[in-house]
Amino acid sequence: MRISIIGTGYVGLSTGIGFAYKKNTVTCVDVDKEKVKKIKSGVSPVYEPGLQEGLKRFLGKSFDVTLDLERAVKESEISFICVPTPSLPDGKIDLGFLKQASKDLGKVLREKDYHVVVVKSTVVPGTTENLVVPVLEKESGKKAGKGFGVCMNPEFLREGSALKDFLNPDRVVIGEYDKRSGDFLEKLYKNFKTQILRTSIKSAELIKYASNSFLAMKISFANEIGNFCKKLGIDVYEVMKGVGMDFRISPKFLNAGIGFGGSCFPKDVKALVYRIKEEGLKPALLESVLKLNEEQPMKIIEILKKRIRNLKGKNICVLGVAFKPDTDDIREAPSIKIVKRLLKEKANVIVYDPKAMENFRRLFPRIEYSDSARKALNGADACLILTEWNEFKNLNKKDFSSMRRKIIIEGRKILNIKEKEGVCW
Repeated sequence: MRISIIGTGYVGLSTGIGFAYKKNTVTCVDVDKEKVKKIKSGVSPVYEPGLQEGLKRFLGKSFDVTLDLERAVKESEISFICVPTPSLPDGKIDLGFLKQASKDLGKVLREKDYHVVVVKSTVVPGTTENLVVPVLEKESGKKAGKGFGVCMNPEFLREGSALKDFLNPDRVVIGEYDKRSGDFLEKLYKNFKTQILRTSIKSAELIKYASNSFLAMKISFANEIGNFCKKLGIDVYEVMKGVGMDFRISPKFLNAGIGFGGSCFPKDVKALVYRIKEEGLKPALLESVLKLNEEQPMKIIEILKKRIRNLKGKNICVLGVAFKPDTDDIREAPSIKIVKRLLKEKANVIVYDPKAMENFRRLFPRIEYSDSARKALNGADACLILTEWNEFKNLNKKDFSSMRRKIIIEGRKILNIKEKEGVCW
């Protein structure tokens, strides 16, 4: 099938390369000239395992990228909207990018025969039908379900394994405006070996939010139990291993630590809380999830200050600033709050991360950056491990021998040495 994809972030680019692997012809569209230029040169603008190799394999063959939305849509049968929907200060999602993409797409549909528009951006229930459809109809002069099709197809991609998740999904959810639209989209997924669930558009929108909110809740639950374990001298990882062995619960997302971050969980839980409140309901459970997650990163500072009362002038090595391993994304990363607090305490911060340092440097241009974990540890008064990168697992007692003091605090349980302390264990 010939596909156009609007937006080249983690979701758009992973979706585009993924569909190319599935023997489709894909054109990605973006308004960012530098990003388009970079992709055209064969360089992925984001670090995501497999994307670079996919670009090299398909670019100029079954995959292309352009600034020309009109050409991309006219030459395709189906368009996916994969633009950002960031959080506003009150938690509500910003629909500016989505509205503009819908306007631009609608204008092109005036001159198209039947074409299916798929919203893949994460939006609260009612957005596709109350915003996207009316804009498409107004700009195209056509009626949804007749002149063009509409579907909502939420993504369930984990950063760090987005392409793998796309190619091997545990389910595909198709929210359909009408049966014809859903049938068309289902054909595109016919060679995916997975279960396909067809629902209403609103249900598909909410499935995404409910899924992410539930996973965020599991993390906050593990952290709350972990904080209790810390007081009792219990290893929360042993506790959660036992809890996760229950098939009704599963061990996933029960790793306690400094809280969740990234572009999805914080934003999506806040957006769902806002939307629930709009209906006059009180989302007490989800508000508690957010509150605990807001406070959790400071636990590592509390432990540090018990060991070093005055941080002024002390060299604090921070290993890992990405919100999770295998990505360069620092959006909503706990490391941001932690480093801000360290700087407020007048500490000297030395950072090392395998992939995320350039993004972190944009926020903190004046702190020190090192090109290896071992160099960052040299002369440090304390080490905070905030991201569970695989390379940190290999650090041993000798690697920490160059520290001025042996204060090692894990925000994520990873080290295999005795001289350490954990946030929740």
